[in-house]
Amino acid sequence: MAIQSAGAAFRKAVQEESPLQVIGAINANHALLAKRAGFKAIYLSGGGVAAGSLGLPDLGISNLDDVLTDVRRITDVCDLPLLVDVDTGFGSSAFNVARTVKSMIKFGAAAIHIEDQVGAKRCGHRPGKEIVSKQEMVDRIKAAVDARTDDNFVIMARTDALAVEGLDAAIERAVACVEAGADMIFPEAITDLPMYKQFAAAVKVPILANITEFGSTPLFTVDELKSADVGIVLYPLSAFRAMNKAAENVYTAIRRDGTQKNVVDTMQTRMELYDRIGYHAFEQKLDALFAQQKNK
Repeated sequence: MAIQSAGAAFRKAVQEESPLQVIGAINANHALLAKRAGFKAIYLSGGGVAAGSLGLPDLGISNLDDVLTDVRRITDVCDLPLLVDVDTGFGSSAFNVARTVKSMIKFGAAAIHIEDQVGAKRCGHRPGKEIVSKQEMVDRIKAAVDARTDDNFVIMARTDALAVEGLDAAIERAVACVEAGADMIFPEAITDLPMYKQFAAAVKVPILANITEFGSTPLFTVDELKSADVGIVLYPLSAFRAMNKAAENVYTAIRRDGTQKNVVDTMQTRMELYDRIGYHAFEQKLDALFAQQKNK
């Protein structure tokens, strides 16, 4: 059966690869690299948009249009289903959440996750997080579900309650979100495998494990997470962190040495870049157009 939407493609990927590895792509170029590497779904991090596109911390500063710009650029060139971090929904009311959902579908996203932090949110692996009431989070999920223009579009509920209220309260929130219509659950900052198993048993929908580096969650393997009934494994900023470190090293070397000769071997070559973005196919079309004009 043909896939009719990006959301349907994401659901299919979750069914076919267990657990589904979802890799972060900070921009359209990285989305193409992720596809080349064999991933079946990709991710756009809210923290990645803030730090990568805006040069700002992930503290609720970026807005819907900031994220949509990067979503459109990615979906324009890459057909892998895209999961998008929409923070708290980009506004204080159900109308804001609804606008976010409709815009994400229009711009080609396959899925979103929306969280239960307050508007002035923090990175999920930082201290001092504050969360809204369970009822307010349920209302966010209901607003998101009601706003869908594509029934296959995935609404994922993220809860940061573990670090604030403990495991039982976090699971209770997750169950309430599923009852409100959430398709999948993202329990943030989990610290051991049995917790995932408890979430999965309680919610009975796919759960996501955020395996971000330098955070609260150990770097569990796919096999370990599969044993804990995890359905999706997320690596939100792995390539972004590596890219940043590589860029710093190149900038430092060129400034220090007065040449890039000592770091050329760490760079992607011109021909590698052209290959990854399909440059030659575009050039051939351009050559064909020039040839037609000359023959007129």
